[in-house]
Amino acid sequence: MNEKKHVIIYTDGACSGNPGPGGWGAILQYGEHRLEMSGFEGHTTNNRMELTGPICALKKLNTPCRVELYSDSAYLINAFNKGWLASWQKHNWLKSDKKSVENQELWKELLALCAVHSVTWIKVRGHADNPMNNRCDELARGAIKAGREK
Repeated sequence: MNEKKHVIIYTDGACSGNPGPGGWGAILQYGEHRLEMSGFEGHTTNNRMELTGPICALKKLNTPCRVELYSDSAYLINAFNKGWLASWQKHNWLKSDKKSVENQELWKELLALCAVHSVTWIKVRGHADNPMNNRCDELARGAIKAGREK
């Protein structure tokens, strides 16, 4: 039995106005290999960008992997680590206040990717001393700048 490849992913999302133009950034590391990615959406929210980064990064993996995914998004990390997603699914995508969970299509896409990969979700402090998180923030903000210039 082959052991899954170990991949480290950092992601961040940004939005200029909320909603407004948004960007995401991701860094994938496997051994000595490193890939930086980013993307832009003309009208979105910060939370959507925080979900889009991990989705795009996980989609880049062409075999099932063991992933450590780092993000400064409490929205993203807590949904997995505090059982929010399990509760939402159990209650037909309703939150405790009986309102629909926002961004359901992105959460469902992320859950499908997590069914392929073994993902550990790790919260990092945003805009602090983590160079990889800071670089993802630069990538996300750079995507917004580049997208606006088109």
